[in-house]
Amino acid sequence: MLIPLRPGELQRLIPAVATAGQFRFCLGSPQVILQRVMVATIGGVITFLVYNQAQMGSRWGPFWLVTSVVFFLFILWGPIVQAGQRNATLRRYPSAALFEGVVANVRTRERVENQHEQADSRGKLELIENRRTWMLLELEDAEGYLGRVAFPMEKNHKVIREGTLIRCLVFSERKDFSRIGALSDAWLPELRMWVGDYPYLLRPALEELCRLRLSRGGRN
Repeated sequence: MLIPLRPGELQRLIPAVATAGQFRFCLGSPQVILQRVMVATIGGVITFLVYNQAQMGSRWGPFWLVTSVVFFLFILWGPIVQAGQRNATLRRYPSAALFEGVVANVRTRERVENQHEQADSRGKLELIENRRTWMLLELEDAEGYLGRVAFPMEKNHKVIREGTLIRCLVFSERKDFSRIGALSDAWLPELRMWVGDYPYLLRPALEELCRLRLSRGGRN
């Protein structure tokens, strides 16, 4: 079942500015955080030294000072910008709808997260792959197959079964949703569980929307 969103509902569900959860997600792993710190430190120090050299009677002094501050704050604004860009990929769609259906199929797949070369005991380089198991949920309703939600698998996801009720947002370039462009993260109300590879939605807002628009059967 697809229920088109009313004007303004999408903006309340997917904010333009990063939420706390989206910021934490985009902050990344310890390795990514370390890279951001290095960029912020190196860029900030270099531009601050340039500022010290240029401030003596130079009109460029304020520019280099602001640039230095921007670099030092990269650890903060970098994830905010990244989250805003991801949010914008769904907010740009002209048509969005609330979907309620079931999990038609549950599958898992190994994905390569990253690769690097490492020397073995004999000094020869070998390719090391870091793999992670992803869960793939295929969704359908009374009208048939809708699409797929994929996300890194965790232990609590093992309880997901075929036939489990699932809700999410559906996005399309067409008003009739004859071609689906994207799906948001999804809510499984029977399991009190959220799944997805990125937390697009303001989750309390979607749960409230479901109570208002899907309350006929008493499900929430």
